[in-house]
Amino acid sequence: MMNTVTTDYEKTDIGNIQIAPEVIEIIAGLAAVEIQGVAGMSAGFVGGIAELLGRKNLSKGVKVNVGQREASVDVSVIIEFGVRIPELAGEVQRNVKRAIESMTGLHVVEVNVHIHDVHFKGTEKVEEEDITLRVK
Repeated sequence: MMNTVTTDYEKTDIGNIQIAPEVIEIIAGLAAVEIQGVAGMSAGFVGGIAELLGRKNLSKGVKVNVGQREASVDVSVIIEFGVRIPELAGEVQRNVKRAIESMTGLHVVEVNVHIHDVHFKGTEKVEEEDITLRVK
């Protein structure tokens, strides 16, 4: 059985409306990667290195705790090199809160942003080109 959230205001005359916590995780992930300077979501540290999930696994790197009317969210991201971290984290917090509240009606009491790594654009492209040249 899937764990879902049913709040009082989601009970209607013809039935209940239920939101799976995974849906809230995806909303939070989408809202986080919308912010310029976020390279992608992070699954945490694997062997001491943060794993960049990019934009494919948006619910990974997000943890939600949901009550009847409130939610708290932890978002783990990898940022682009050169961004101001406090400003970026604040934008992520505001966007995640806004998205969850507008789409679900839940009140978001906190959004914790965890920066797991810094992504260097130029370095990764060079490495990919080097690998391609060696394979040919």
